[in-house]
Amino acid sequence: MKDLLRTGDLSRADVELLLGTAADFAHRPLSANTALAGRTVAIYMTKPSTRTRLASETAVAHLGGTPIFIRGDELQLGRGETLADTARIISGYASAMLIRTFAQSDVDELGANSTIPIINGLTDDDHPTQLLADWVTIREQFGEDISGRKFTYVGDGNNMAHAWLTMGAIMGAHVVVATPGGDYAPSVSAVEAAQKIGAQTGATIEILTDPEAAAKDASVLYTDVWMSMGDPESERAAKLKALAPFEVTPQLMSLTTSDSIFMHCLPAHRGEEVAAEVIDGERSVIWREAYHRRTTIQAILYHLIRGELEGR
Repeated sequence: MKDLLRTGDLSRADVELLLGTAADFAHRPLSANTALAGRTVAIYMTKPSTRTRLASETAVAHLGGTPIFIRGDELQLGRGETLADTARIISGYASAMLIRTFAQSDVDELGANSTIPIINGLTDDDHPTQLLADWVTIREQFGEDISGRKFTYVGDGNNMAHAWLTMGAIMGAHVVVATPGGDYAPSVSAVEAAQKIGAQTGATIEILTDPEAAAKDASVLYTDVWMSMGDPESERAAKLKALAPFEVTPQLMSLTTSDSIFMHCLPAHRGEEVAAEVIDGERSVIWREAYHRRTTIQAILYHLIRGELEGR
């Protein structure tokens, strides 16, 4: 496996390896501080970022490498150079590249034309680095035995909903996504892909439109912003109205298990997708979750560079 382009690229063995290494890097961040010695990693972002940028630059530094951050307007792509040509050029300078952008097809094209590992740091379709950070956090809370546990996402059926379904399927989990349906439902292709994986792993995949049924007896209640980057501002009022019943409130959390946790990939809008009492409350693990963005990106780089991920 050369690249990490999609959550679904990962096998269960890959995920277990990455989670174990990330957990180790959480305790010993400099334990592999010569892995990228004398090498560079390009970090290309056309979308603004807090966690992904800080996590990826820090991860490269902890591995002994030099991160090179590139904004979307700083390459010749803006003047017509193709992604394929750009991939070939960057392959001659860097040892890996992480990209955070809009179209999944851009990430795929970079992967197809580069000779170095390409890592999807977020697209409109998927967010694999976030889901690995989520599952390191879940493991810290509940351990490896997830039998009888239910993992629920509520809100917009966006890239996070897609990635949540896929990773849950890989892990053999009981995973739920609840959205208003219609325009805000997860894509049919993402659901079908998760179901296909789940048929092999024994996962239970549920797509619901009732947030209370989704939250009932859940060990994790997860949400994301309702207005993602690139969503038309003209659709805000209609979208917020449709999603209002899916706000994670203390009342919704009260339906979950006694040891449940609240998760959010951030940034968050208190009073929209989550109440302040929940995200700032004792069940919230958002800061630990955000911390693991670094440990998991560090693990991805470490194992991809060494050619140790097998892929699905």
